[in-house]
Parts: sequence; C-alpha cells; structure tokens
Amino acid sequence: MMKQSIDKKIEQERYNERAKKLLGSRIDKSLTGSNSVAISHRSPYLRYEKLILENIKDANSCVLELGAGTGAFTECLLNTGAKVLATDISEASLEILQKRFAKYKNISVKAADLEFLPFDDNTFDFVTSAGSLSYGDNMLVLNEIYRVLKPNGMYIAVDSLNHNPVYMLNRWIHYLRGRRTLSTLKRMPTTNLIDIYRKQFGQSSVYYFGSITWIVPFFKIFLSEKKISMTIDYFDKIVNVKKSAFKFVMCVKKVN
Repeated sequence: MMKQSIDKKIEQERYNERAKKLLGSRIDKSLTGSNSVAISHRSPYLRYEKLILENIKDANSCVLELGAGTGAFTECLLNTGAKVLATDISEASLEILQKRFAKYKNISVKAADLEFLPFDDNTFDFVTSAGSLSYGDNMLVLNEIYRVLKPNGMYIAVDSLNHNPVYMLNRWIHYLRGRRTLSTLKRMPTTNLIDIYRKQFGQSSVYYFGSITWIVPFFKIFLSEKKISMTIDYFDKIVNVKKSAFKFVMCVKKVN
C-alpha cells in the first residue's frame, strides 16, 4: 500500500508538471476527443463517443468524468448539454481544462482521487473515463463508481487491455524509462476485471479493438492512415478480437 501511495504521488506530480508547462503557453482548443487521436488508433474512441451521444440525452443529467486531465475527452460530454463534473488528481490539469472549455456553462471541476470519490451515494446519472482505470486500485475504483451512480446509472469507459505481450512489453519499456509507475502497470485492465464489472453492474456491452495496432509503424511505409485503420478494424472483426486487443470500450448499467 505504501508503494502504491508513493506511485500515486509521483503520477500526480508528473501530470501537474506537464500541465504547468502548458499553462505558460497558448492552450490548443482545436483538437479534442477522437479527432486528437491518430486515424489508425481512432476506432475505440469513436465508439466511446458514440455511446456517450447515444445515452446522454437529457440536459438534466449529471455526468462525472474521472481522470479528465486537461480535457482530452471532455468536449463530447459537454456537447450533450448535460451537467458535467470533470475530476482529476492533478489540479493544474483541471486549471487547463477550465480554460480550454471556458465558453461552456455546463462544466465544473473538482480535484478528486479515483479511489475515494468525495461524493454522496447515488449522485450521478453517468460516470465516464478515458484511460484512467490503471490509476487506482481496481476494486476500490469499481466500488466507488458503483456507489456514486444512481440506480440505472451508467458507466462508459475506454481503456487499454493488458494481455497482448507486445503492448505489455511497450508499457514495461515506458516504466523503465521513468514514464510511468509500477502500480499503473499492475493495475492495467484485464478481461477478468471487465467480467467483474459486468457481474457487479448487471447489464453490459464490451467492445475490443486494435489486436494488430502494434504493426502500424510498418504499415506506414506503404499504406495511408485511413487504410491502416480499415485494415486493423477488418482484422479485429475476422478474428473476433478479445485478449489480444489493445483497447476496449465498456458500457455497464447499475441494475443490480
């Protein structure tokens, strides 16, 4: 537990430092969400945004975004018209997020730890996250999401999966280079964790993407980004990708 607490502090300081550097420069407000992702890696984020737009339709809905950071995937939530509360452990990142989306009136921010959300039970209609699940103890985060959701509330997430050995090796290289902490490696989502979410919530849909995303640098020699994306998506369909996936999108509903 002590190691995990130290790692959390390291990650908090890392993202605060990145944000502080951005605060001193012009904040790019143009590219957010799936549009900010390379075409060859975009499919899971398009599905994530599609699920958000299909399900969040009431302007009176309360949406909690976990690990919002500087707002890379916040704008899609804001465009639903719902009341969005963006949270992150990095206060400097949230400062950038506020400046980035200053024109929106349906946004508020709060510094918050994924493992100990400072909200009452049954508060939110929706909880969302994009790439945040490994930044907290898996079961603590799951239970907190479940707790703060209203009955029939929904959690929508896009994240990385930790089974494909190519992606696992790449993450370890980043760890050895000091770009991520050991705790985040150990907490990377697995199909087992997804099954626990499905069992806890009672109603679910899960989609898997990018079994051969690791080969993109080789494809770039002779294919365009669009054709690479089409090739990856086609391969995912014909092999019924799951454990070899790079990314997954999960939508679970609190019906238990």
